[in-house]
Amino acid sequence: MSDVSIPERGAPLTGGRVLLILCAFFGVIGGVNALMVYDAISTFRGEVVAHPFEVGLAYDRDIAAAQEQSQRGWKVDVSLAVGALSVTFHDAKGQPIQGLDVTGAFAAPADMSRDRKFTLEETSYGIYGGAEPPASGVWDLTILARRDGETLFKSKNRVDLR
Repeated sequence: MSDVSIPERGAPLTGGRVLLILCAFFGVIGGVNALMVYDAISTFRGEVVAHPFEVGLAYDRDIAAAQEQSQRGWKVDVSLAVGALSVTFHDAKGQPIQGLDVTGAFAAPADMSRDRKFTLEETSYGIYGGAEPPASGVWDLTILARRDGETLFKSKNRVDLR
């Protein structure tokens, strides 16, 4: 029989090397996690509304307001043309409604810093306009119509401007 020897390659694997490899491995994992946590915290503060408890308490009032709005029977048409937003209000008899204070907002679902509020002026009998839609993308469009401080119409819809 012949004596076969296995040649040694590099330095031997010692306890110190194993410790160094483990520390490097977990250091990389910890560093990537720290970077992702920082990025998540710096771009989203964790709340959608400023006072969620108070908003929850107003839920019954919101339901009652929605029922009153439905009973009015208004027909509201929104037109999003290139560079112009137009909203037309008609009552239950089909007559244009004038004298409303119409406001609203385009809210980006994932980034509150991109939200844009607007006010619409009555440009014609029952037609309100004067706001420019934001850049393309997906937005939550909220429209509020008030008269004498009372909210008569509220609508929130997701629109895709692509």
